[in-house]
Amino acid sequence: MTRELFWLTLTVIFTGLLWVPYVLNRCQVRGLGGAMANPSRNDKPLAEWANRLLFAHDNAVENLVVFAPLVLILNAIDYSSKWTVLACAVYFWSRVAHLIVYTLGVPVLRTLAFLIGFAAQAMLALAIFKIL
Repeated sequence: MTRELFWLTLTVIFTGLLWVPYVLNRCQVRGLGGAMANPSRNDKPLAEWANRLLFAHDNAVENLVVFAPLVLILNAIDYSSKWTVLACAVYFWSRVAHLIVYTLGVPVLRTLAFLIGFAAQAMLALAIFKIL
């Protein structure tokens, strides 16, 4: 496994587990039956942190759709450099930071974490075209 694929694997696992805390909050607020029921306008609201975590999870999935193919393309063309490995590691940690600051409700840091992740994706795209 390449180092880029290692970071992609960690990112996929991380993203795949983000639902757990907000679903636990849903069970706590609405009960197990309410958590498993179809959504309704009359549902008790989740805790604010859980709502923000839900949005952070949505954003992580949306960005994984960009990050994963970039890493897989690099793997398919057998291209790896210290910069692509660094970009993948930075992307992973920026997503972790994004989740934390989004869940805590820190808007400026949330945006900075997002932009750092975007820059890492841009580095991977440049590497595909051998610009980096």
